[in-house]
Formats: sequence, structure tokens, C-alpha cells
Amino acid sequence: MALRGILLSLLAFAVFATHDVFIKYLGAHYSAFQLIFFSSLLSFPLATLMLMRDSTAGTLRPVNPGWIALRTLSSSMGAICAFYAFSVLPLAQVYALIFAMPLLITVLSIPILKEKVSVHRWSAVLIGLAGVLVVLRPGSSEFTLGHAAALAAACFAALGSVILRRVGRQERSVVIMLYPLLTNFVVSGIALSWVYKPMPIEHLGMVGFIALFAFVAGLLLIAAYNAAEAAIVAPMQYSQIIWATLFGYFLFSETIDTPTLIGSSIIIASGLYIVFRESSGKSANTPVLRTRQRSHSPGAMRVSFFLRRKKKP
Repeated sequence: MALRGILLSLLAFAVFATHDVFIKYLGAHYSAFQLIFFSSLLSFPLATLMLMRDSTAGTLRPVNPGWIALRTLSSSMGAICAFYAFSVLPLAQVYALIFAMPLLITVLSIPILKEKVSVHRWSAVLIGLAGVLVVLRPGSSEFTLGHAAALAAACFAALGSVILRRVGRQERSVVIMLYPLLTNFVVSGIALSWVYKPMPIEHLGMVGFIALFAFVAGLLLIAAYNAAEAAIVAPMQYSQIIWATLFGYFLFSETIDTPTLIGSSIIIASGLYIVFRESSGKSANTPVLRTRQRSHSPGAMRVSFFLRRKKKP
């Protein structure tokens, strides 16, 4: 079963990486707001099919409106930042910076989850942040808006994940999933009046693939977590850096430079160490292991909801 979980998760993250290739290609022609608007619009039918399975009694009113509002804001801002970063930076650089998310989750778990972080995980966080500096190499290369967007995407994703860990069991899945999707649609729709460019049918079809790939990758990820432990599946996300390198080289003529390679290795090693520490039972909340979805994919389903459904008698 563990091997099946590994293979399914590798396939899921390969699909997610392909999803990001379409974002990068279309981002050269259209604003991030336009891509988010249409991908959110095309995600509604797929999301509705999944949300129809939520038989939990209740309304669309959040139990924790403040936390849900903050998570909705973080999810929407994270999507905008990630779409923009993928549009203007090499794929490998974006992934390297977004991979700092486990480090940020560890830090945010202290004030939000009241988590006690040991010196071992603090050391991993500091080393990982040093890896971020290696990727950015301040003083020797230009720090662009794209770099800031990638880092912001990691911060917003981390915040949304920790909030979900705090209140997720109290809220209906439809509330947690629908509010960010609607917010993405409304906010990007408002911005569309300033940035809209006509899209030929083939580009609109590519946006459809963005929505479809997020949906399919989510299904594969659910199957992976059903087949193997989180400690086995979670590290597979770092396989995306391999796809980013291959896609970047063959599709966009990108090459991964030495600082990005070294910095990525440091960040990934730090993230893996945090996963190892959480899986060893040292953490009561295990916020990194509980992060099972990609926050910057509009319409991405809530993986943990479907895992809980299966466990019910």
C-alpha cells in the first residue's frame, strides 16, 4: 500500500506541475487576475460535484467567521501571488521559494495553534530560511516583484493551512472550499474590467485544463493519502522541482543556476526534517503533515474532508 501511495502522490504532483506550466505559458499573455477569473469560473462545476457529497448538516454560515474570513483572504491573495510568480519567474525558482511553506507553517503554529517548537525544528527553520537567501542571493541579483510574489504566496499558503488546522473540524467542507472560490471569482472579476484581453478558444481551453488538472490532481492526492501515511506522501511534493527543471528547460529554455540548486536543496532538506520530526510524534498538532492540498490552485478540493468521510463507520 505504501508503494501505491508513493506512486499516486508522484503522479498527483506531476499533474500539479503540468497545471503550473499552463499558468506560466498563459501568464506571458494575460494578467493573473484574468487567469484566476476563468479558472475559478470553470472550477465551479467540478467543485459543485464534490460539494454535493457533503451531507453534513448546517448552513453556509461559518462557525468561526473571523478565522474563515482571514483564511479566505489568505487563499485568494496566495492564488494571485502564485499565478503572477509563475508568469514572470523560472519555474524552479518559484517552487524553491514556495517550498519554504513548511518552515512558515512551523513558525505560525506557535501563535495560532499554541504549538511548542523544539530547538531541532527551530534549527531546521533557520537553515531553511538561509536556503531562501541563497536562492534570492541579495546584493548579487535583482529582487523582483516576482520573487516577492512567490514568497508572499508561501506566506499566505502557510497562514491558510494553519488556520484550517485550527478550525477545520468545526466547519463544513462546503464553507471552507466555497468562500475562497467565490472570493477569487469576485475579486478577479472586478479587476478584469482593467486587465481583460480577448482570449482565443485554444487559450480558453488551456484555462479549462488548469481547472481540470487541479481537480484530477486533488483526486489522485486523496487516493494517495488513503493508500499511505502522510509522512510518506507529504515529501513527494518536492518531486515538483524535478518537473519544474525539465519543463523549464524543454518548454521555456530555462536553466537552473547553481544558487537556485543549492538553495532548493537546503530548503527541501529542512522541510523533510520538519516532516520527520512531526511524524516521530514530537508534535501534538503536526501542522505540516496535515497540509494536504495546494492553496494556490483555485477550486482545489479539501483533501482531509474526503479522508475523514472514508474513516467514518
